[in-house]
Amino acid sequence: MKGRHAKIGVSTGSRSYVQVPGCSTACATGFKARQCRHGDRKKSERKSSVRHYHNMEIHSFRIAALALSCASLLAAQPVDDTKVKQVIILGRHGVRSPVVDNSTLNNFSTQPFPVFSVPGVSNLTVNGATNETILGGYFRLWLTQEGMLTGKDSADASSVYFRANNGQVIIDTAKAFWAGLLPGASMNIDFYPQQDSDPLFSPVAAGIAQIDEQMAVAAVRGRLGDSEQSLTTAYGPELALTRSILFNYPASQTPAPAAPAGKLDVTTIPIAITDSASPVSIGGLGTVVIAIDPFVMEYADGMPAADVGWGQLTAGGISQITRLYNLALDLEYRTPYLAAVQSSNLASHIVRSLVQAATGNVMTGALANPSTKVIMLMAANTNITGLAGLLRLDWILPGYPPDTAAPGGALVFELRQSQSTGEYLVRTSYVTQTMDQLRNQTGLTLTAPPATGPVFIPGCSVRNATFDCSLASFVRVASRAIDSGSVDLMN
Repeated sequence: MKGRHAKIGVSTGSRSYVQVPGCSTACATGFKARQCRHGDRKKSERKSSVRHYHNMEIHSFRIAALALSCASLLAAQPVDDTKVKQVIILGRHGVRSPVVDNSTLNNFSTQPFPVFSVPGVSNLTVNGATNETILGGYFRLWLTQEGMLTGKDSADASSVYFRANNGQVIIDTAKAFWAGLLPGASMNIDFYPQQDSDPLFSPVAAGIAQIDEQMAVAAVRGRLGDSEQSLTTAYGPELALTRSILFNYPASQTPAPAAPAGKLDVTTIPIAITDSASPVSIGGLGTVVIAIDPFVMEYADGMPAADVGWGQLTAGGISQITRLYNLALDLEYRTPYLAAVQSSNLASHIVRSLVQAATGNVMTGALANPSTKVIMLMAANTNITGLAGLLRLDWILPGYPPDTAAPGGALVFELRQSQSTGEYLVRTSYVTQTMDQLRNQTGLTLTAPPATGPVFIPGCSVRNATFDCSLASFVRVASRAIDSGSVDLMN
């Protein structure tokens, strides 16, 4: 921690020290209050015995207050004596080409969209693969530090389980991540044939879960007060910025110009929640997402500034526009009913895998085997958003709007065991490269890591710095959220 916060972790022998702001020495359990001095106070001449007494009294109060601060901080930040037993990483694919071709995109803009480094739609770019390998290399360093890997890749591969959803961009991302994590081992990545649906990631399409379409529409509309068009007001600035970029005029221009002849103004298509698509149709908002999706990828892929929103978008502008993308994902995957149906199977397999690793006993519905140390699940932002909605997880990291499932970003679940009590804990975090780390293909190390934030699990986490949750509590909270009718017990 920086600035005015306490610095935790200085240790000598068996004592744990906390450096408190205003103290020139460390405070430790058993230290007397007088050993914590309040900075370098400037001594003033004693004018009178009365003033001297007064100063001493103030000094005593300060000493007492600082001693209490030391004791409070020590009580609030116990020494972390846990060791990792298993790590589950749920990642999103890396930077890719747009989800529709340029002939479609160009209907939405006055200028032609730039061409990516790879042909076709929704394919991992060259730089996207490079960044994913960089991220895999960072996890290699971290997992080695935590004792999950040894650096002997072929041997380590036997305790690592990789599974990818079967879209090509996701499979290619998993391969690039593997190349960073285990560069010396032959790749072994599980995925379903592309004509089939993997029930872990697509339980509705696989027939494991079933959406009640009327309930889905009602659940989403209910979050909007049955007034979908209110979103056009709530997100007016984001829609206005989107329109100005697509039609090439300053966002500050008033009145805004009319749409160019022959071009579709995606910001005017009504937002209507209907059951014409799975999980639901979000009307014009879905078309807006298609139109703005390339902007994030252009910046993250390292395109020249003149090609990022045709030179009109900075990282800050992209972050603002991303709020529209996140809104669509939130409605379709974080809405409680839809999260329960679409994400319960994934949640169930994650929970069962953690229990299997803790008990050492094979458990139906778990992934890999009890001795597996690392489980890597490569999927899409829909999977991360849905699981986060199911468990009510939130995060915010520099440069991104809240709860953004960024390209290559991952939810990480660590199963840890206390060495003093034997208790198993679950520690959750969100890890992602920043937009500039992606754009610049920045190397990552333990001292120069990706953006990382601890994630609080409501009803489960305790008030320590990493929001740990006992495994028993995690199982209880997850069990309440999981819809048992949308779960299979297959591995």
